[in-house]
Amino acid sequence: MTQPINGQAIDLLGITKSWGKTPAVDGIDLAIMAGRFTALLGPSGCGKSTTLRIIAGLEFADRGAVHIGGSDVTHLPPAHRNIAMVFQSYALFPHLSVAENIIFGLKTRGVANAERIRRLQRVAEMLELTPYLDRKPAQLSGGQQQRVALGRAIIAERPVCLMDEPLSNLDARLRHEMRSEIRTLQRKLGFTMVYVTHDQVEAITMADQVALMNQGRLEQAAPPLEIYERPATVFTARFIGTTPMNVFGPAALGESAGRIADEQVLIGVRPEHIRIQPGGPLTARVSGVEYLGAETLIDCTSGGEPLVVKVSGPVEVAPGSEVSLGFAAEDVHLFDKPSGRRRDGDRISVATHLGQHNQEKTG
Repeated sequence: MTQPINGQAIDLLGITKSWGKTPAVDGIDLAIMAGRFTALLGPSGCGKSTTLRIIAGLEFADRGAVHIGGSDVTHLPPAHRNIAMVFQSYALFPHLSVAENIIFGLKTRGVANAERIRRLQRVAEMLELTPYLDRKPAQLSGGQQQRVALGRAIIAERPVCLMDEPLSNLDARLRHEMRSEIRTLQRKLGFTMVYVTHDQVEAITMADQVALMNQGRLEQAAPPLEIYERPATVFTARFIGTTPMNVFGPAALGESAGRIADEQVLIGVRPEHIRIQPGGPLTARVSGVEYLGAETLIDCTSGGEPLVVKVSGPVEVAPGSEVSLGFAAEDVHLFDKPSGRRRDGDRISVATHLGQHNQEKTG
């Protein structure tokens, strides 16, 4: 019977870290729930790996505090933070066997031999590594090496596990398999996971909470469903989604734009929520059609702004043709143009107007 590990909460309080005059992390406040899976997501250079290294104690913040399990660990070295970490490179010892790699940390900490063997058998069985315990890392596949690195972290039985893009060296099939395995293990064992990735599919499918970063700042931290359905910023709206959200100004609505008094608003609609609709509020010219089998992407321009429409299956439209597009009022997202922040206060009135416009054009 696998014994659960009691995960610990992590709190980042005003974390700032600069390299010279350039802030890598700029005033991050983030609550990471105990026993849950949090993904630090964002483009290259956004500060997510630096944030992870500050949690680990591999870097120290210029300002702010790090609390793990309610204790201030801001100035403690990694060995005193009660964490385990899996690196992108796996960092396996090539001259040691799989078994020796997995138990290496236990040996250095003086854990008794009988206890090391007990934990090794448990972890090897859990990760399906038992047949490979006598092999060297060079004799393993990439997925098997990743399991060894994961096993070394799990065998420590620490309440917090940190992972820095651990799947980036694997091919697409192995990444898919390992995503499922890592998530299943985290749920089964109950430790707190903080996982750095630039891949939104990994973040959305694995995490309980996604913390999206941009240029050192936290754009939004929320469950995957919320971050998709209620993006807090234009950046979030355009980053989350396999086809990014369309974000455009009122001018793209043509004649209906006159009813929207505030020109400081941006309108967001996801490509899958736009449909080809006679008399719809958007008149667009098709610039390209990409048939993907189960769906088709239609690239358009409306009012000089680019739009993408995602429809199921094939569709008979040709580049250069004009189409009328519509969408439901509840699928509209509004953002403040100067700040890029979500504007829910005006959302209902503008969305209702767009819905009325649809009815007038089709009635």
